[in-house]
Amino acid sequence: MLQVSRYHIYGLTMLALFLFACGGPSSSEGESERGREGESGSEGASVEKLTIAAAANMQFAMDSIVAAFSRETSIPCDVIIGSSGKLTAQITEGAPYDVFVSANMTYPNAIYKKGLALDTPVVYAYGRLVLWSLANGLVPSLEVLVKPEIEHIAIANPELAPYGIAAMQALKYYQLADKVEGKLVYGESIAQTNQFIVSRSADIGFTAMSVVLSPQMENSGKWVEIDRDAYQPIAQGIVLIQRKDSVKKEALEFYKFLLSPPAQKILSNFGYHELGPADTDL
Repeated sequence: MLQVSRYHIYGLTMLALFLFACGGPSSSEGESERGREGESGSEGASVEKLTIAAAANMQFAMDSIVAAFSRETSIPCDVIIGSSGKLTAQITEGAPYDVFVSANMTYPNAIYKKGLALDTPVVYAYGRLVLWSLANGLVPSLEVLVKPEIEHIAIANPELAPYGIAAMQALKYYQLADKVEGKLVYGESIAQTNQFIVSRSADIGFTAMSVVLSPQMENSGKWVEIDRDAYQPIAQGIVLIQRKDSVKKEALEFYKFLLSPPAQKILSNFGYHELGPADTDL
């Protein structure tokens, strides 16, 4: 179970309340995958729609997390899915996102260093890498990648997607990178990589465990987990976006919810690795 220093949460809460009082909540509109119009709380206070930018590996887990969050808080959410690199570029260019749920810590740290975040990002989960195939009769394994019948191997673009970085690290760890270089096909994100695998445009590919454990995909094809010693831990970070010197109070509520036991249980069900003692005082 994730534990986060109460001092970090307290500091974020006080800082967010201060900024909210000074600048008021920012309004945001954008392309949405889910959401509904803002509702009024039980005491008549207005509730603004929350816009969340989320890495593609979190696509299915976010469905469950946002549903649970909205049930508990009555805060409506829009979720924008993309590669962490592309979402970072959009945030830098002023995209109206309130929260950034990344697939690593590098991109949210970059947002913070540009002065676009309320505070330093924290880890909310560790991702796990798998090799997945929907090809008939194919049993996924690293050994099969070099066989001539494997023509295309899907991988997320390592310049944009942390899971692509992890996949390349695994290939190098097993001394396969040079042998399969000509077979690699790159998706802009894990979502596009999954499309290559599901459509069988690729014979096999690397993706997030959260994808193959999702209700939408759990009975599709075969997969095998890549040994976690073969790639650097995929520490996934969340950061609150500060726009016009303010942060929505609804964003802080989601931040706290994602780090709470109910949300952590959902993440565990999607295969995200439980955080250890080193993460308890972020």
